[in-house]
Amino acid sequence: MSNVHIRQRETASNALPRVKPRPSTSKIPVPFFYCPSDDGTDENILVLLHGLGDTHKPFSNLGRQLKLPQTAVLALRAPDQIPYLYEDAFQWYNSFDLLGELVRYPNPTPALDLMKQVLRHLVDDCAWREDRVHLLGFAQGGSVAAEFGLKWWKEQKGKLGSIVSVGGPLLSYPTIEELSPTPLLVIHRASPAEPSLPHDAMVAFNRAYQTVGDEKLDGRRSGMPSSKDEWEPIMRFWSEKLSRRQIDGLYEVMSGIAPPS
Repeated sequence: MSNVHIRQRETASNALPRVKPRPSTSKIPVPFFYCPSDDGTDENILVLLHGLGDTHKPFSNLGRQLKLPQTAVLALRAPDQIPYLYEDAFQWYNSFDLLGELVRYPNPTPALDLMKQVLRHLVDDCAWREDRVHLLGFAQGGSVAAEFGLKWWKEQKGKLGSIVSVGGPLLSYPTIEELSPTPLLVIHRASPAEPSLPHDAMVAFNRAYQTVGDEKLDGRRSGMPSSKDEWEPIMRFWSEKLSRRQIDGLYEVMSGIAPPS
């Protein structure tokens, strides 16, 4: 991205520590990867949620590559190992029945309870503001991110920094009057490529969130964004949603964010 814009930043966040405490293994009950901001200022934290049958390790590598300005990274591993598989393959919630078929209407409650525990630890113990917490989830992890943002709003009236769901639909059909103000970006591929979305997925998102972006990627590929062009809408979204700490009470020049190499 080549655009440059100038923004005056609020001073309230400057009262918080510039370098945040590391998350604790005693407070987060799943394996995780954490790295502070590459530039030494922890103003935002990006929480990464992998897809079904994976672990946090690939997203740990992604987190190292992103180098988003003033942004720490936390990659979580899903809590449950998929039954009958010997390799490292995990799920955020029970996804298969006794015959090995995908559960049609899964219950994400355990994953949402885990996310609530993680967010409470980040806010209460690690000095993060909830509106500085950004989520990115792939496929099943994207569903968890979107469902959690909605649950957090219903229960806490809490607004997160942003959510990016890559091919992860809402699992419930929302019936709320006051929509969540957390900005949401939905990335998906044209069917039958993966991850695609059900035909009514965007309707559900728009019944849950005030602001929903919709970006469709090349349907001839599958998986996470894998090129500069495919990462560009996510980076543009983050360049608008990530906060920047004010420097010495002055105006700050904010450059566009480059995609991962």
